[in-house]
Amino acid sequence: MKSAILSGVTGQDGYFLTQLLISKGYDVHGIIRRNSSMSKGNLSFLPPEILEKIQIHYGDLTDANFLSKLLGDHKPDEFYHLAAQSFVGYSFENPSSTYDVNIGGTLNVVNAVKDYSPDTRLYFAATSELYGQPKITPQNEDTPFSPRSPYAVSKLAGFWTVKTYRDAYNLYMSNGILFNHESEVRGPEFVTRKISLHVAKYAYGDKKPLELGNMEARKDWGYAKDYVEGMMKIINHKYPDDFVLGTGELHTVRDFVSEAFGKIGVSIHWR
Repeated sequence: MKSAILSGVTGQDGYFLTQLLISKGYDVHGIIRRNSSMSKGNLSFLPPEILEKIQIHYGDLTDANFLSKLLGDHKPDEFYHLAAQSFVGYSFENPSSTYDVNIGGTLNVVNAVKDYSPDTRLYFAATSELYGQPKITPQNEDTPFSPRSPYAVSKLAGFWTVKTYRDAYNLYMSNGILFNHESEVRGPEFVTRKISLHVAKYAYGDKKPLELGNMEARKDWGYAKDYVEGMMKIINHKYPDDFVLGTGELHTVRDFVSEAFGKIGVSIHWR
């Protein structure tokens, strides 16, 4: 039986990836940052028969000793590093915390793999935010990076850390540069869920206004369940590399609002 450890297991991607791995017969371990309520995040939405198959380890990515012991004890076949401070706006408010988690935490992960489980295959969740506002469309693996937020900068540091360790120590470490991917378990602070939740409330009689920012912002939105299949294919590729995953289609926030309201039979007339 193959084994996998997931950081960020309580998030959207962890929710789908754990189900995929378990369906493939994996022994799945998840890292959860200890909290007073012992919350399991999105894992709490899983059926009990699936949840009970996930071995939970409470710890913090900024704790190098925790990761070293975890990797040394279990020596997993695969490690999916999904955990991050992933909110762009918050990264401007608290860049220090963002760097501690996203840069320091990633460094701890790759060092634990290198020193205690060098045969483990590592997947690092990078982001299309690395591109900033690119002049070339569509972007690919050769498009220059131009990060425009502390979050993007921290992810770029993680990207290059993984790439450097891969080359310097001959380790299987791959980067997945993923464009936006959404789902029914996406956090309410993300614009797609902010819109869809508002539409659901509107359908049940709540007519409060929906306040959004730049309506002309264009995004490449995909479905998270498809993207975790891509992660698994990346980590099982015959050699480690850097990969871009996206739909290749751009849509505006305005388009998203119109489509969402259309699902409940409401036509939007813009003015």
